[in-house]
Amino acid sequence: MNAPDMILYNGAIAATDGVPSTISALALSDGKITALGGEELLAGAPTATRRIDLKGHTVIPGLNDSHIHVIRGGLNFNMELRWDGVSSLALALRMLREQARRTPPPQWVRVIGGWTEFQFAERRMPTLEEINAAAPDTPVFVLHLYDRAFVNRAGLRALGYTKETPNPTGGEIQRDRSGNPTGLLIAKPNALILYASLAKGPKLGFDDQVNSTRHFMRELNRLGLTSCIDAGGGFQNYPDDYRVVEELAGRDELTLRIAYNLFTQRPGQEYDDFAHWAEITEPGKGNDVYKVNGAGEMLVFSAADFEDFLEPRPDLQPVLEAELKKVVALLVKKRWPFRLHATYDESITRFLDVFEAIDREIPFDGLRWFFDHAETISERNMERVRRLGGGIAIQDRMAFQGEYFVERYGKRAASMAPPISTMLRMGIPVGAGTDATRVASYNPWVSLYWLVTGKTVGGLALYGEENRLDRATALGLYTEGSSWFSGDDGKKGRIAVGQLADLAVLSADYFSVPDEEIKGIESLLTIMGGRIVHGAGDFASLAPPVPPVSPDWSPTGVYGGAYRDGQGEPEVPALAAAVSCDDPLHRHTHRVFGEDGPWGIGCTCFAF
Repeated sequence: MNAPDMILYNGAIAATDGVPSTISALALSDGKITALGGEELLAGAPTATRRIDLKGHTVIPGLNDSHIHVIRGGLNFNMELRWDGVSSLALALRMLREQARRTPPPQWVRVIGGWTEFQFAERRMPTLEEINAAAPDTPVFVLHLYDRAFVNRAGLRALGYTKETPNPTGGEIQRDRSGNPTGLLIAKPNALILYASLAKGPKLGFDDQVNSTRHFMRELNRLGLTSCIDAGGGFQNYPDDYRVVEELAGRDELTLRIAYNLFTQRPGQEYDDFAHWAEITEPGKGNDVYKVNGAGEMLVFSAADFEDFLEPRPDLQPVLEAELKKVVALLVKKRWPFRLHATYDESITRFLDVFEAIDREIPFDGLRWFFDHAETISERNMERVRRLGGGIAIQDRMAFQGEYFVERYGKRAASMAPPISTMLRMGIPVGAGTDATRVASYNPWVSLYWLVTGKTVGGLALYGEENRLDRATALGLYTEGSSWFSGDDGKKGRIAVGQLADLAVLSADYFSVPDEEIKGIESLLTIMGGRIVHGAGDFASLAPPVPPVSPDWSPTGVYGGAYRDGQGEPEVPALAAAVSCDDPLHRHTHRVFGEDGPWGIGCTCFAF
C-alpha cells in the first residue's frame, strides 16, 4: 500500500452502517480511503503525510444530492438573493431593500425559490405593496414555489408587460380593475409563465458565470456536499449552457462531483433531441468528477405532470403514451439510463404501462432508470417499479409545500407523501435530494430534518412514526443510496477502504443533537477525492482560496448564500389583523397549520 497522503485522526467516524464507531482515524491516498483505525495509523506514516486533528468532530461520507439543478443554479447563483432559512419576512424585505440599492441598472434583484411563507414568523408572503416600497426603481422578481412570482412595477416595465400583453397558455398575468398588470404572475397550472419571464432578465457574462459557479459549489461544500446529479431543467440547453461547467472540469476546478442528465427543451421534437445526443455522447462519458448520467428528467412534454399543489392534478394528454414510448424505446435500445419527473400516481400508472410494453419488446435487462418525486405513488405501482428494476429519487418538496398539500388532499394523504418507508421496505433503490433551487432550498440538512422529523420548514407534522426515518437511514439515502442513481454504487457513499475519499467533518454531531438543530449543521471540513475543498472554524486555514465574488454588486458577496445564524435579526412586527378576501386565487394564503389545525392570518394578496 502506498504511504498515505493524509491522515485524519481524533474523530468520531461514521464508518459502521453510517453511524459513529470506535474508529477514530482514517488514511487517504490517491483520492481513496486506504485504511481505518485509531491513532496507530499515525505511527507508521512518513513525515510527508499530512495530519489533521479532527478535535472529536463527527465525520460522515460526503453528501450526494440525487436531484438538484446545480449547473443552472451555478450560472445564476451570484445574481440571486437567497431567502433560504430567513426566519422573518421583516428581515427578508430588509435584505431585498438593501440589495435593490446596490444593484445597478439594468440588473434585477432575483429571489428564486428556497423559501416558503410558513418559515417566517409573520406566517405570510410579502405583498406587492411591500415589494414596491422596498425597491421602487430596481426590477424585482420573487419566485414562490411553482405557483407564482411577484414582480414590482420596475420589473413589469423591464418585462414589457402592459394592459395589452395577452396571458400565455397555462399562465395568468393578474390585472387590476382597469386591466393593468398588478405584478402577480400565476401558474395555472403550468409554471412556464414564471420561468419564461425569469429568462427575460439580464445574464452574467461568461467570466462572472464561472465565478458564480465556483461560489455555488463552495456553498454546497460548506453544507457537506461532495456529489450531485444534475437533473437538467427548463432553459438549460445542451451543450451551450454547459460551457462553464465544462471549462471548470477542464481546469480541474470542480469541487463537486457532477453527473448530469440531458433534458429536452423542444416540445414535439423530443425524439430528435435524444437521437442527436445519442450520436454525439454517451452515458458515463467523462470521469468520476464530471460525466454524462443519462436522459431526463423531461423525456416528453406531454408527460409533464405539474407539481403545483395549489392547482388540481393535471390530466395528461392522450398523446402521452405514443410520444413517451417512442423516446423510451430509443433510450432502452441505446442503453441510456433515464429518469422521469412523476408526481402523481395516476401519471405513474400510465408511464409504467408504457415502460412494461417496451420491456416486452426491448428488455430493460438491468438498465438503470428511475422516477423523480413520486409523492403519491401507490404500493401497486411501487411493486411494478421494483419488478422493472427501477428506483425512486425523493426530494423534500413537501417540506416547502406540505401545508398546501394538506389543504388540498388532507392530512391522511399527506402522511405518506411520498411513502418513503414503504419504498425502502420493498427494496426499491431510493436516493434523497432537494430539487433545488426554484422551490426547495439546496440545504441538505433541511432535507435530512424533514426525513427524520416528518415536519415542514414551517413546523407542520406531516408524517407519523411509520413514515419517518431514523437518522442513520436518512443519512444513508443522502450518501450510499444516492450513489445508485449515477451508477456509482460500491464506489462512493460509505467510509470504507477502497471508497472514494469524499468526507464531511460536521459542526455538530448529527446523530445526537436535538431534532431542531439538524437544520443548522454545516461542514467544517469537506474533502472530495482526498482534496480539501472547504474549511471553516478550526479548519479555516486549510481551505483553498476562492476568487472574490463577481460582479461586485452580487448578493453572494454580502449574504453568502443560504441564511445562517448570526447575520442579524430585525425586530419582527406583530401579525396583521385578519382581513377577508373572496378571490379564490388567494384563499389558500389565508391559512397556516399547527398541531391543532388551521387558523386565519389575513390575506396576503395585493389590494386593488
